[in-house]
Amino acid sequence: MPDLYDVAAIGNAIVDVIAPATDAWLAENNLTKGAMMLVDPQQSAALYSRMAQAVEASGGSAANTIAGLASFGGRGVFMGKVADDQLGRTFAHDMRAIGARFENTPLVGGPATGVSMINVTPDAQRTMCTFLGASVEFTDSDVDPETVEASKIVYLEGYLFDAEAARKAFAKAAAFAHGASRQIALTLSDRFVVERHRGGLKGFIETQVDLLFANEGEILALFETDDFDEACEQVRTHCDLAAITRSEKGSTIVSKGELLHIAAEPVEKVVDTTGAGDQYAAGFMFGLSRGRSLHDCGRLASLAAAEVISHYGPRPQVSLKDLAAAKGL
Repeated sequence: MPDLYDVAAIGNAIVDVIAPATDAWLAENNLTKGAMMLVDPQQSAALYSRMAQAVEASGGSAANTIAGLASFGGRGVFMGKVADDQLGRTFAHDMRAIGARFENTPLVGGPATGVSMINVTPDAQRTMCTFLGASVEFTDSDVDPETVEASKIVYLEGYLFDAEAARKAFAKAAAFAHGASRQIALTLSDRFVVERHRGGLKGFIETQVDLLFANEGEILALFETDDFDEACEQVRTHCDLAAITRSEKGSTIVSKGELLHIAAEPVEKVVDTTGAGDQYAAGFMFGLSRGRSLHDCGRLASLAAAEVISHYGPRPQVSLKDLAAAKGL
């Protein structure tokens, strides 16, 4: 099977609604700062009515990563579920407009397209309330084996572990990927996802995952420790490669033979951290799919993360390919 794609991603297809908020507003609305919580349609609508003026943008963690990959000039495909409604059509248009393939049949007669209410405090922390909607209707029948087999890396979004049908889709994708000697990458997505599914995630990582993405809080939660060095040693026993982000401390890349520390790319002002991990994964996998060194992969990842946190929204606003060229990458 020829290499048609650098990355094929499976994740929740979500439209983001992003607005500024204060810590006091979060407290008044009983929201846990920096967390992602799941809500029903009524809760989502009620929260929307109380939010400040917002910006809508097609999002979803893995879809954001594919948008970043495309900005680098990479070849990406996204698999996820939207409804046959206005937001679903907007999402599909936005994915194709950036040059990514998105061909899953929209859902008819079920829940609406998923939406995430994202409130960003002045310190750039985002608090997310997500109605998953049609995205949880993604099943193993939506996984295209030929697409998986034609992709250098198959990237799985940890948020999908909340849906049993999606976990079956992960297993199917992993089987076809490994059968075609492709790599499986997984992002842990959120500390609360880890706490809900720790046992299942650890088993899946150990048996199926080649490349793991996590932030510091998620990796500590996965291995139930407060010692970052200990978590790095433990992750070595579970997968071949892990890339762990640490905010302003940069990131740490853990492989069987080395431990690399990558400095954070300087940012004049951090505006909104939404999408930082998604874009980090985009830069890293773009580099890896093009045969770059782990150090270069980390630098590309840091560059992408720095770009996205300098503005509102989870996707690049300028060409990451041009930014990388300007940095000699």
